[in-house]
Amino acid sequence: MTLETERPAEEAATETRPPFPDATGRQKGYEKRAVDAFLERARAAFESDEPDALRSTEVRATAFPLVRHGYAIAPVDAALGRIEDAFAAREREWAMNRRGARAWVAESRETAQVVLDRLLRPRGQRFDRVGVLRYGYRVDEVDLVADKIARYLAAGEPVTADQVRAVAFRMQRGGYREDQVDAVLDAVVEVMLAVG
Repeated sequence: MTLETERPAEEAATETRPPFPDATGRQKGYEKRAVDAFLERARAAFESDEPDALRSTEVRATAFPLVRHGYAIAPVDAALGRIEDAFAAREREWAMNRRGARAWVAESRETAQVVLDRLLRPRGQRFDRVGVLRYGYRVDEVDLVADKIARYLAAGEPVTADQVRAVAFRMQRGGYREDQVDAVLDAVVEVMLAVG
């Protein structure tokens, strides 16, 4: 054995251990190569000095193909949440250094107010509706989440970014437009991460 091939057993074991458990049974999971490639890209971007190499919003928008024998979804989603938090913290620090804390807080407050104004609209009228023959998010479920987020923004009721990220709605004919609801939820997460 040469010096080049000698490595501590612990280091060799870490290289062979997958970063996430596999999906079990008949459940599909995230395609491993896509997840691994994204994690490598995120690591390189975070280690670089380039502030726009990868943004927290890009991390949030990341999606992977579902396949049999892929990585289990929940652990990957949890890791993505932590990665997004890390990039958001770095973006906040850079922005505060570049623009100053007051400007950063003012911008976050302005975004929060725009979101709050929308969420305070009457139930059933907070977002545009799709046509009666198309499917959109269930209005009652979205309104329930909107009420909780509005209380968070207005009165500080406890809600976490992970809870907002994990929100899922069933579909109904004539429901709320998905892209509008998703954009508001993304803005809420951005505000939460901006204020740290």
